[in-house]
Amino acid sequence: MSLQIYDTGTRAVRAFEPLEPGRASIYLCGLTVQGPPHIGHVRNWINMDVLRRWLGANGYEVTFVRNVTDIDDKILAKSAEAHEPWWALAFRNEREIVFAEAALGCLPASYEPRATGHVPEMVELMQRLIDRGHAYVADGDVYFDVRSFPPYGALSGQRVDEMQAAGDSVGDSRKRDPRDFALWKAAKPGEPSWPTPWGRGRPGWHLECSAMATKYLGPTFDIHGGGLDLVFPHHENEQAQSHAAGDGFARYWMHNGFVTLSGEKMSKSLGNTLQVREIVKQWRPVEVRYYLGAAHYRSVIEFSPSALDEAASAYRRIENFVEKATPIVEEWTESIPDAFARAMDDDLGVPAALAVLHDTVRGGNTALAGGAKETVREAYGAVGAMARVLGIWPGDWTQETGSTADVLDGLVQLALDERELARERKDFRSADVIRARLAGLGVTIEDTRDGTTWSLR
Repeated sequence: MSLQIYDTGTRAVRAFEPLEPGRASIYLCGLTVQGPPHIGHVRNWINMDVLRRWLGANGYEVTFVRNVTDIDDKILAKSAEAHEPWWALAFRNEREIVFAEAALGCLPASYEPRATGHVPEMVELMQRLIDRGHAYVADGDVYFDVRSFPPYGALSGQRVDEMQAAGDSVGDSRKRDPRDFALWKAAKPGEPSWPTPWGRGRPGWHLECSAMATKYLGPTFDIHGGGLDLVFPHHENEQAQSHAAGDGFARYWMHNGFVTLSGEKMSKSLGNTLQVREIVKQWRPVEVRYYLGAAHYRSVIEFSPSALDEAASAYRRIENFVEKATPIVEEWTESIPDAFARAMDDDLGVPAALAVLHDTVRGGNTALAGGAKETVREAYGAVGAMARVLGIWPGDWTQETGSTADVLDGLVQLALDERELARERKDFRSADVIRARLAGLGVTIEDTRDGTTWSLR
């Protein structure tokens, strides 16, 4: 069986047939960098990372693009709150993406474009839409005319007449239809802006991804991924503007389920986030990856520490077998069991694939106890092949400890933890002393709504 993918656009499982034989192109909606990533964001990255690895294991050359939205209403609002330049806040949070991506073992993107670096492509796309009668200018704003494009609503399965008005439509009589969405926003005093034929301004959220996806992957590409919350309006609008401009755009749409906390979707606006940098202090990064990748990508994960502990224990069973078998196995060949391949080809059935992996581990442990070296070697090769596809092979997670950087980070973090405890018990004098002593050593700390960060002067 070849890879089968559930396509949101057709609401059916379809055989994956790439646009170009032997090559696969993937675009994943990245983070709007008004804050650092939480585990709801990185679940999405891990799911796509497993897809990339599985395609690679099947001989595909994969081009993977994930964008960074570095200009947005939320970024501007957060930077104003923090009295910080918008670009500084965006870059600081972008660095947190790099940290989280590396910490959780995700392969780096082939290209990771920023929205602000692709304004010329956005202007060109808007001009094509205006020329085709699908967009119009209103006092420097540019809007997409949803009534001009009859298939609008196809991705999310909605009818235009039943849709709510766009969020910026209240009191705006310039729109032809309240559901029309902004491609470009005219400049406001004090806000960053870029020149266009229709005046200075900044891009709308939906326009960015269409421009960047087609620049790096072409007018038609294989897979577009993202969270389930992006189906409407973001992905609906991406598809509409791209198709209206004459591009084929994405051939498959893959959407992952939410990570919830107390039944609510994890989000910055609700304040129920678990930042990656904090959670990897409590569990090893590979255990966090195992936890977030173990469920089927379209299912909902209800976060709890006990569930993560169970996942960590399951990973350690794999790790323990590898540690015991490594001294015995001198040469080994990776071999993916047929049952694992069938599970992965069935819409990335990771739960069933993990069951095969753990069955193999159990068989390997039995062979170890019985001294059956050839069986151990075969099990070791199969475990290695499967674990590498899932990004959890213990050998890839071996890290040197005791480096100067590790020690420095640990010592500063220890001081920050003590400072936080002092603040919690309202011992502000001790907290100030810790801050001053760190400053005297050249360590600058910054308290933000998203936590405390530090840097060396």
